[in-house]
Formats: sequence, C-alpha cells, structure tokens
Amino acid sequence: MDQKDTAEQTKQAAQHTAAAAQVTKDSADRRTELAADRTVFAAERTYAAWVRTGLVALASGIGAKKLLEGVVPGWMIIGFGTVLILFSAFCFVAGVWRQVFVGAPPPNPDVPRMPPAVLVAVNSFLALVALTAIAGIWFG
Repeated sequence: MDQKDTAEQTKQAAQHTAAAAQVTKDSADRRTELAADRTVFAAERTYAAWVRTGLVALASGIGAKKLLEGVVPGWMIIGFGTVLILFSAFCFVAGVWRQVFVGAPPPNPDVPRMPPAVLVAVNSFLALVALTAIAGIWFG
C-alpha cells in the first residue's frame, strides 16, 4: 500500500467516526429529552396521588360524623373528622408545593408542564372546601 491509499483510508475512517459521533450525540440528547418527559409525567402522577389522598381524607372526615354517630362520643367524632380534614388540606397544599417547586430544573422536556396557576386555583378551592367541611363538622 502506498502513502496515498493510506491517507485515503484514514480520511474515510475519520469521516465515518465523525458521523458515528454525531449519531451518538443525537441519541444521547434524545435520551435526555425522553428522561425529562418521564420526569414531568412522574411529577404529574405524584401530584395526582396527593390530590387523591386529600380527597379520600376529606370524604373520610365528612363520613366519620355520620358513620360514627351514636357509636363513639361526640368529641371523638369531631376530633377524628377534624384531623382527617386537616390532613386533606395538607395534602392539597403539599401537592401544589411538590409540583411547583421541583428542585433542580430538568432538561427541557417535549411535553408541557401543568400551569402552576391552575394547580394553585384548583387546590386552593379544595382546601377551602376542606375548611368549610370542618365548620360543618363542628357546627352542623
């Protein structure tokens, strides 16, 4: 093999390596974007779990009054109901807190995040319902 053939082979190998490096870089970038999408979806599932837990606690606190009436003393019913409903309000606040303050920002995902204003509005309404339910247990 002469020097010209060797130089041509080296040139072709360099071009092939550059193309492979570009594919690898694109693949790594795409994996990073997909990981960011999964992070967004996981945060939404966590938010949904907080809201679901809060709604169950709210329903349990309200239902405790009717269910336990005549079975346990009234002060105990009010206490259990109040604790469950306060826990529900905590869940609504914690759900928004976890969704809005995510810590370190993830890479830019392809999917949009839920607007924080909507989360705050919905969960504020749910917390208000919880506080109204406490008034209903205490005075109703």
